[in-house]
Amino acid sequence: MVHLSVASVAHKLFKNVLRSTNLSQKRHARIAEVGKLERAFDTGKTYTTGQLFLHKVFGYRGAVLFQWSARLYDRDAEGADNRSNDGKSEMQLPKTGKDVKAETVHYYQVLIDSRDAPHIRAQTESLTFLGAQEGSRSIYAIPGIDYACHADILPYRSTEKVPIKHELFEKFLAHSPKDSPPYIAQDALRGWGKKNHPWLELSSVHRQTTENIRVTVIPFYMGTRMNQSNIVYWWRYCIRVENTGTPAVILRERHWRIFSLSGTLETVRGRGVVGQEPVLSPTSPAFQYSSHVSLQSPNGHMWGTFRMERQDGYMFDVRIPPFSLESKGEQEPN
Repeated sequence: MVHLSVASVAHKLFKNVLRSTNLSQKRHARIAEVGKLERAFDTGKTYTTGQLFLHKVFGYRGAVLFQWSARLYDRDAEGADNRSNDGKSEMQLPKTGKDVKAETVHYYQVLIDSRDAPHIRAQTESLTFLGAQEGSRSIYAIPGIDYACHADILPYRSTEKVPIKHELFEKFLAHSPKDSPPYIAQDALRGWGKKNHPWLELSSVHRQTTENIRVTVIPFYMGTRMNQSNIVYWWRYCIRVENTGTPAVILRERHWRIFSLSGTLETVRGRGVVGQEPVLSPTSPAFQYSSHVSLQSPNGHMWGTFRMERQDGYMFDVRIPPFSLESKGEQEPN
């Protein structure tokens, strides 16, 4: 896990505040206190709905909606070969995450403060749904919702009347000064969570490091849609790429292998990710994005590599850990 100092997180948040105030158009700037840091929980105690926090990696202000327990398949802990490779092994079917010993980790579904969202190196539309209309293949996104692991959370108590600027904050959470944290779930949040539980919950996390570049993948099942006469199964997957070393690197290319239990094996290559070639440096070490995949089979798995380039021109491949694509019982998301 990445552990940044409080000073580092405060510096990131301060930079976001400076950007959002557009100082170039102001003669004077005023820095206002937004809250006080609280003691972080160790892994033996989890945060609850309504907890306010700063994100240790991306520096945004957020609020916890739900807490999930997931299985972490950590290939680093298994002593996997984490040297770069020439890509030849990518042509072979890898072992799935279930062949790696798993541990239980805690993740949180959270709201992102809209004031910070434009300035973080993570997509802020990581929660997506299939269209409810029969036969539709459209994907709809709910902005400003993220999944944060327990180690990402730096709790704080706000001094602002409305601590998180998000269109769902006051709909989902109510101020309750006698409680700790002082925000509790509204009926709208409980109902939304119960109805959409299969599409919100995460159950597995996959992680692997190659030459100080750590890749974490979280897959989510989204449901099915009809494509002509065939049933199409859809998943989304969230990927965080982190540079735990000193030399800066640029993510130049992606290479995916997608295997369906129907017997098909597909290869996908492309420049960068989501239209970007992010630079991962000691000052901005992480980048996170989400994407989607569909199969005509209820199960399959994916794996691949990212091609990285250092400033001296050295190119190397970083493994994307194999992860399963598993379907669940059908229910219409909304």
